[in-house]
Amino acid sequence: MSLRRIWRMRTTLCALAVLVVAASAAGAQDDPHAACAASMGWLPREVLERPVRLRQGVGNNHDPVTTHSPEAQALYDQGVNYLHGYVWIEAGRSFHQALRLDPDLALAWVGLSRVYSGLDEPREAKAALARARALAAKVSPREQRRIELRGKQLDAMADLGDGARHAAYKKALDDAIAADVGDVELWLLRGNGEEPTAAGRGQRGGVAASAMYLEALRRSPDNAAAHHYLIHAYETIGQIDDALVHGEAYARLAPTIPHAQHMWGHDLRRVGRVDDAIAAFRRTDELERAYYAAEGIDRSLDWHRVHNLDLLAGAYQHKGQMQLAEATLREALEQKPVAEYVEYSHRGWPLFLLSRGRNEEGLAAGRELAGGHWAPGRLMGHVLSGQALLALARTADARTELAAARKELETLPVLLSGLTVLRGAVAPYVDMLEGELDLRTGDRAAGRAKLQGVERALRAVPGPDAWIQALFRLEYIGRVAREVGDWELAEFTAQQMLEHDAAYGGSHLALALVAEHRGDRAAAARGKAEAARLWRDADPGLAELHTVRASR
Repeated sequence: MSLRRIWRMRTTLCALAVLVVAASAAGAQDDPHAACAASMGWLPREVLERPVRLRQGVGNNHDPVTTHSPEAQALYDQGVNYLHGYVWIEAGRSFHQALRLDPDLALAWVGLSRVYSGLDEPREAKAALARARALAAKVSPREQRRIELRGKQLDAMADLGDGARHAAYKKALDDAIAADVGDVELWLLRGNGEEPTAAGRGQRGGVAASAMYLEALRRSPDNAAAHHYLIHAYETIGQIDDALVHGEAYARLAPTIPHAQHMWGHDLRRVGRVDDAIAAFRRTDELERAYYAAEGIDRSLDWHRVHNLDLLAGAYQHKGQMQLAEATLREALEQKPVAEYVEYSHRGWPLFLLSRGRNEEGLAAGRELAGGHWAPGRLMGHVLSGQALLALARTADARTELAAARKELETLPVLLSGLTVLRGAVAPYVDMLEGELDLRTGDRAAGRAKLQGVERALRAVPGPDAWIQALFRLEYIGRVAREVGDWELAEFTAQQMLEHDAAYGGSHLALALVAEHRGDRAAAARGKAEAARLWRDADPGLAELHTVRASR
């Protein structure tokens, strides 16, 4: 069954529920849309409001609030720590539990407002802020400023392209810090505010953001949230060794937060410690499985799960362990696409199939993705279907897929909000299909130039997903270049692979094949030997190992 059909069935069921409720309405006060309103984005409201207990190992942030209940304060702090770890469900449950103990705890409503933004629910976010404002007279001036700051942020988030609103929000943060310079949460928010839009939540900061997080860390030594956001900031500016230091700290300070273990895996992989990265991703997986079982949570509601499985599969693929990579990707594919990001993450399966030369399967998987509900996933489905069709010598059909992908591309946003996929992140994939078309159909110079530009663009996209996929996409381009006999492009691509990741066996094999083509047997032998060393734990039947062993 196609993804689009699944979504249509879900929509139809919701509409039927509306009719049932409407038919049984006892009066004008009944809401015929109540059956649909029970969900917020992809998350049922009931899940977010379930009672929750205090837990250990979720972080160490303490944000003092006005309350008569020490337990309400502790639950509020727990919600804040879950917020900083992007665990929206448990953050929401913690804030709701704090409010059960103290209905006047205004900042718990601010926390819920931030949870709703994490769930891409702007209307609920505004409603929660209104509840906080209604309680503002009962809290301290410091808390009142925090409530109004959230209002400034939501105002700026309503129009991400309005730089003046974003600037006003940052100015309000500066004013609040001037009044409450010791408020660590303000320094963390100020770092978030240095992201490209007011929707920033610690994932895309750079140099300016890192300065704010370092100040938070100075004022609150070993602050878990500051460590977390510094990982992202240092990844963005390419300072992986620094990111690794903060990744270890965050994993240590928040041992039960899956994302904390996962973040360390990001950068262990980047410094060649792939086995340690796999261990971190597997710890993440174990924490998530235990959580779903203990709390009765449907794993499809957790956006993070498919992301972790995707990076775990990439780490297995990096080691040449294709059987484990395939099993992991198949597991990720079982997760229902309840949100745009989850559906987009399903691109990992057809990407893997094409990398293994399984083109008919790749075409089927690409077309399944192209029939999805959200534009980013559909776009990738068209691109990958087009690449499969080119490998199958169906050029005209590939051009049709390219046109469909370009049409989807025009609908994507250029500014980020929540888990939205940006146009700039996927545009190189569309250009890659066009470049491959040129390369395979005779306009080799144009194709080479476009693909060289694609390689540079892919390598420039920040983030852990982009980094590993760039490596495998470079490998794909190198293979296509060798197939069509464009050894200039093959050599350029091999050099790009080595610069991108010298710890990958495929980088050295690509250079070895170029050296072999030009008759440099010594260089070819060295490259193959290094590839064999790096793939020492690979599947015995790995096709690349047969190439490595040939003519050594």
